[in-house]
Amino acid sequence: MLSVIPAGQAFLRPLQQRDSVLVADQFQYGFRLEGVQDLTGLSLPDFSKVSSDTLVLVRGWQADTVSTRRELKDGIVNVEMSVVIAPFEEGTYAFPDIYVARHTAEGVDTLCFTAPDPLEVRTMPVDTATFVINDIKGQIGYPLTLQEVLPYVLWTVGGLWLITAIVIIIVYFSTRKKKEEQRKDPPHIVALRELDRYRSDKFWAPEKQKTFYSGITGAVKDYIDARFGIDAPEMTTAELFDALKDRSEITPDLYEKMKDLFESADYVKFAKFVADDTKNAEALPLCVRFVTSTYQAEIEEEAQKDVL
Repeated sequence: MLSVIPAGQAFLRPLQQRDSVLVADQFQYGFRLEGVQDLTGLSLPDFSKVSSDTLVLVRGWQADTVSTRRELKDGIVNVEMSVVIAPFEEGTYAFPDIYVARHTAEGVDTLCFTAPDPLEVRTMPVDTATFVINDIKGQIGYPLTLQEVLPYVLWTVGGLWLITAIVIIIVYFSTRKKKEEQRKDPPHIVALRELDRYRSDKFWAPEKQKTFYSGITGAVKDYIDARFGIDAPEMTTAELFDALKDRSEITPDLYEKMKDLFESADYVKFAKFVADDTKNAEALPLCVRFVTSTYQAEIEEEAQKDVL
């Protein structure tokens, strides 16, 4: 048999401080053990067997160290071990002593913590002579005050001002963008500037020909779109030149050469065709000629209109 060593008084602490103990109040029931050395094991009793319908175990054992920094440095701790219980019926509750088995390098011994005085649990007193059962009252309606309404009014007004400001900013920038678009360079200037980027024979290399022909034909298509109002970027070569065949500004010779250029460009872009240096050298000047000649025709048309 293990020797039983008296180890002090167990504690019973209410979690909520009250003048009296009421039904369903919760309590910490446990013990404090001082001077616990490192590598000490504690075997605790099973309080779930004490739990019943009237005395409920809310939380099992939990440890809490209550030591100074110096004591911790020396490898010594003071420990509080406790469970949480709650009585759910009026009456007197007596608690059992707490037996703890302590395991150390020297062996095993049993510590006994004496239970505190019985606990008197009471309910709220009711005067049965004057007690009357009443219906449950509905929610009380309070009148709104200016202090309560004012924040919502300010938020609403502020939101309207914010929306108005956003609309003004959107209108301003959209109008500004339209004006900037109106001040853009003429289509032939934009096209010639774009074509000038490809004025180098470095684009004649087989691996760069796709970029070269895509770039110059793309610049011409954008020019045709702006100059003639034809959606050239979205058209195939056949559709584009079918739309241009009746244009008086384009001579038959220029029409055929541009058509041949665009067809060659399609082969380079989609069929991995490699054009020779002669065709590469003629491509860019032909595009420049197309832009300048059609633009010149436009100037002559406008001059004739002014004379008339």
